[in-house]
Amino acid sequence: MFDFFPDQPAFQYPDFVNIVYSLTWAFLLSSLIAITHRLTFKGESYSNNFFQALILGAIVTAMVMMAVGDNLARGLGVFGAMAIIRFRTRIDDPRNVLFLFAALSCGLAVGVFGLAIAFAGTVFFCLAAFILHISSFRSFTHSHRVEITYALGASRQPVDPILRQYCLDFKQVGISTGKEEILKTEYAVVFRSVEAKNNLLESLHKQEGVMRVSVNVLEFDTNRI
Repeated sequence: MFDFFPDQPAFQYPDFVNIVYSLTWAFLLSSLIAITHRLTFKGESYSNNFFQALILGAIVTAMVMMAVGDNLARGLGVFGAMAIIRFRTRIDDPRNVLFLFAALSCGLAVGVFGLAIAFAGTVFFCLAAFILHISSFRSFTHSHRVEITYALGASRQPVDPILRQYCLDFKQVGISTGKEEILKTEYAVVFRSVEAKNNLLESLHKQEGVMRVSVNVLEFDTNRI
């Protein structure tokens, strides 16, 4: 008379020891990916939130995969639950997207107990990231924007040699004229050091025709995570 519930299929979940073992590996391997991202990051402002998201995302993915297993019904249920949550985080840097995807893939492999795949894939990914970091194809995060204001019509000397002296990388992102007979140029830059910022300002102020120089810090995209 107390049998109020219909019969439910019994799923074979992994043992507690195996669960803890797998989650530990997810934490260690995702930490390796996060540390690699931090060491290969080129910029002045690094987001600790993104560092934690890489690690926690792998652990959550591993936990979900162990809960789903090879059951189609549970997989569809998790898919429907995730569809309710709206992820509005925007990551503009493709490199950051790939690091996040690598961490989630690591958690997915650990969650299905493919530890050899997770270990080999993580080590190879981190090694490739370091090789690209020291190669000529290394990436930069342009964390500052330099605005130079000239008197319109005044003779101007090229500022590229000065930028090249104090910056690891730079690119012109804008040029405009104002109503007050001025010309403004904007550069996205990566400084070689903290001291290089002040040295660049002093050098640019000495250039003929320069009326004003300002340096603005650009917010790192992953701070919004």
